[in-house]
Amino acid sequence: MINFSSPSFLAVYSGAVTAALMVVLLSGFVPARKKAVFDEIEVKRINLVEPDGTLRLVISDKAMFPGAIVKGKEYPHNRDTAGFLFYNNEGTENGGLIFGGSKDKDGKVSAGGSLTFDQYEQDQAIQLLQYEEDGKHFAALKVNDLPEKNMDWQILSKITVMKDGPEKESEFGKHKDMLGIKNRIFIGKNDDRSANIVLRDTQARKRASLSVAADGTPSLDFFDENGKVTNRFPPEAK
Repeated sequence: MINFSSPSFLAVYSGAVTAALMVVLLSGFVPARKKAVFDEIEVKRINLVEPDGTLRLVISDKAMFPGAIVKGKEYPHNRDTAGFLFYNNEGTENGGLIFGGSKDKDGKVSAGGSLTFDQYEQDQAIQLLQYEEDGKHFAALKVNDLPEKNMDWQILSKITVMKDGPEKESEFGKHKDMLGIKNRIFIGKNDDRSANIVLRDTQARKRASLSVAADGTPSLDFFDENGKVTNRFPPEAK
């Protein structure tokens, strides 16, 4: 017969109750996420990563701005700017927001910004940009066609560090199957202060243009594959 008042029974009973209580408490226990609150933070670069370390966003100054990162591997790609870079689920760059601006010693302004979204492992499918240079202003939305072949960033990195000239142009020409970006839709304001919408075919040839000149004159033009105007509204005065 069990002696419920014996010291050994009470010790066992107490241990069992304690263990059961711990199981109940721990089974519903979720560690609180650490949260820090700052009034102000000053950094040169911030890397936003997933729990497994996959890079998803970089916010950086010009000095620490990254090169081209593809599936976690970085390739040289100098952009000389500050801003944000976006990365897909695989840790590959797929767009960004860059910006900058300054005056030179003669007081001339050079400034601009660009927001882009890239095709998978390719270049800019959509671009919203603005720049000003030597008193001229340009702002536009561009929609582009891109090759189906993925970008080889190792090849592109080698080409971009080459000096401008025939050799560099030749290298670009050898890889048009992955580097051939073609603008299809342009909506914007040009350096001459005209505003227009331009539609291009799959070869990037201008086929239609709706424009309003700086003096307010509107026009609608259609072009053949050689760039010759086939129809214009209103017709040109004879």
